[in-house]
Amino acid sequence: MKSAIIIGATSGIGRAVAAHLVEDGWRVAIAGRRVEALDEFRMQYGADRVITAQMDVTRDEAVAVLDDMIARLGVPDMLLYASGAGSQNVDLDPVVELRTVRTNSEGMVRVVSHFVRYVRGCKEYNRKRPAHIAVITSVAGTMGIGVAPAYSASKSMQSTYITALAQLARMQRTPVIFTDIRPGFVQTAILNPAKHYPMLMGVDAAAQHIVRGLKRRRRVLIFDWRYRVLVAFWRLIPRCIWERLRIVKN
Repeated sequence: MKSAIIIGATSGIGRAVAAHLVEDGWRVAIAGRRVEALDEFRMQYGADRVITAQMDVTRDEAVAVLDDMIARLGVPDMLLYASGAGSQNVDLDPVVELRTVRTNSEGMVRVVSHFVRYVRGCKEYNRKRPAHIAVITSVAGTMGIGVAPAYSASKSMQSTYITALAQLARMQRTPVIFTDIRPGFVQTAILNPAKHYPMLMGVDAAAQHIVRGLKRRRRVLIFDWRYRVLVAFWRLIPRCIWERLRIVKN
């Protein structure tokens, strides 16, 4: 039975991926801030298949919670960082900007770097059984989006950090592989339900794409094909032109 730790599984993509993995026969340890949502998930799928833990990734205590989850679950095959915060913030409200950075950047570094150090010291990981670390970033990290500065910048930072860790793992021969998951608009609580979003995807459909990509150990996962085309087009736009584009606030 394979096992996974999912950070940020009380709702949205993290919860949907956890559900798909359990239904596929995995044992999962899920973490998040809302205890009632964690308990509901465990009751739905069974305590024999689901371990829960309350965690706030912006606090130093998160690593101790992670260690406890590993002790209860056993050596995990995969760690998925799905915690995320973000919204459009054209007024540059510092509370919004800093909360986004703390969750997406500081929280991710805290959890992922701690797990990499754990992998280094765990003899059960090797070339035939590497640890798998996946992070849900975003296509928004491709370029700086003016209506969501902290969100797009923190997502870019996540992708860059994963790339650096992948290089470091090869340098040090650490048995770990990485997946950078870059969704587009997914129908989660982050989006305003009163607004229209192009190429919007349901949570369950996004989770199915993610689970397939994780099983194939994709290094970068962009779904669906429309976003792959969009991202490729964005990368062709010179910075001097991009900065003059008027992206309408949604």
